[in-house]
Amino acid sequence: MAYTEILPPDAGYPGGDDAAESAALNGELYYGLAGELVRAIEPETEADPTAILLQLLAAFGNAVGRGPYFAVGACRHYMNLFAVCVGRTSKSRKGTSWAPILDVLAGADPRWATERILSGLASGEGLVDAVRDPLSVKEPVREKGRVVDYQMVVRDAGVEDKRLLVFEPELGRALRAMQRHGNTLSAILRLAWDGGDLRVLSRLHQQATAPHISVVGHITRPELRRLLTEEAALNGFGNRFLWLHVERSKSLAYGGCVDPDVLAPIRARLTEALAFARTVGEMERSREAQMCWALSYEKLTRDRPGLIGALTSRAEAQVLRLSCLHALLDRSATVLPDHLAAALALWEMCEESTESLFGDGLDDPIAEKILAGLRRHQREGLSQSEVSELLAHKVPAYRIQLATDRLLRDRLIVCDWRASGGRRTLMWYLADPEWTRAGRTG
Repeated sequence: MAYTEILPPDAGYPGGDDAAESAALNGELYYGLAGELVRAIEPETEADPTAILLQLLAAFGNAVGRGPYFAVGACRHYMNLFAVCVGRTSKSRKGTSWAPILDVLAGADPRWATERILSGLASGEGLVDAVRDPLSVKEPVREKGRVVDYQMVVRDAGVEDKRLLVFEPELGRALRAMQRHGNTLSAILRLAWDGGDLRVLSRLHQQATAPHISVVGHITRPELRRLLTEEAALNGFGNRFLWLHVERSKSLAYGGCVDPDVLAPIRARLTEALAFARTVGEMERSREAQMCWALSYEKLTRDRPGLIGALTSRAEAQVLRLSCLHALLDRSATVLPDHLAAALALWEMCEESTESLFGDGLDDPIAEKILAGLRRHQREGLSQSEVSELLAHKVPAYRIQLATDRLLRDRLIVCDWRASGGRRTLMWYLADPEWTRAGRTG
């Protein structure tokens, strides 16, 4: 059952088995000002329109800053999102989907666009440094060699603007960095999504109070499956991200160009929405939206087993933030049923994407075990006999062949021949573009 089917008819959902497609055609997914911008850009780009929508909401939510929030008990949800566009290959036009968003928002907030969008996630220390607090130290005042007093001296002015949108067109580099021993990036990112103060324990003077950090990343599906470790998928890192499977929408041999006269009024309204949002503090739902939320809540919070359950377990929090962003784009501090309907439609797309991107792994435990073993033996790889030993010699050869064929199709592993004692041995390796370029030894 789709989310569209559990809301009352006046919430604007068509229902039915093709709910996501109907939502796109009838406007629930591409609602309001965000939808107008997507429809203006879409005819002139090969990018997936849903990728444009998700990244627009993430970028707008960061540009708004740490003003508006929705309280759930003692927890405050701010408007920062972590969004990742996942393409089957590098030809999915992920990068093309970001450029028009940056262009439009640069006109609405030039300072944010030029100063508060950074790339190069590699460590928690680096992330904290980008939004760090001022650093003052007590230094002695000396007269004729004697200490007569002490004064506070500013060693580092810090960063005044705590907004930061981390744009990672190659998210795989950050996921690879997270696997290094002692790397704090995963823990710091989790705190950043929650909106908490950040501090690096190895450098106690480095901290960031009230940061407002969002992430927009691009990655291919094989790279994601290879680099997102089981620990990251299950420890709360993965479920803080909205995963969206994107495809090239059309072929434009000569590119496209959106008419500036079409964008001008949309950019003006976006500027007004930003100005309004920065005056907002606590947000609320209307009585009608509360009723719709109650009807949706049971499905959003249902317990799902396995990897998909872990990656979608913050469904209600993600929908809450998305609905608030739609409300702010409407210059409203109150979430209405239409805002919630649009958020649910986008979440449904992300949930389906998560199932598509990660779900098939649960269907083949043999392939998962082989992949896990190759992660532990990245450099030396595993021979056919070692793979069999990994599976305790309890899996027949044909079943291992099916599993390795599947991993090869998904470009998660590669094979090679190794010469040893006049014989050639078939070896399996974890696929890694960097290793492929450098070549293997032995």
